Amino acid sequence: MANRRAAELRDVDDSELRTRLSEAKQELFNLRFQNVTGQLDNPARLGQVRKDVARINTLLRAREIAEAEAQENANG
Repeated sequence: MANRRAAELRDVDDSELRTRLSEAKQELFNLRFQNVTGQLDNPARLGQVRKDVARINTLLRAREIAEAEAQENANG
């Protein structure tokens, strides 16, 4: 599933990734809050969302590095 999820995210543009990152962080906050208050139904979801946040951050950073390298190569 992780490979499929990562492949799906690779096809998305940067602005959509940033939107999804924001939504995932908000969901993670809510899940953590539910966990502390004892209202969390599915504790495994915490790990899934944490990995989604990391996956999105990794993709954004890889794109940022690729863009910087392209600019460096273009400038000589």
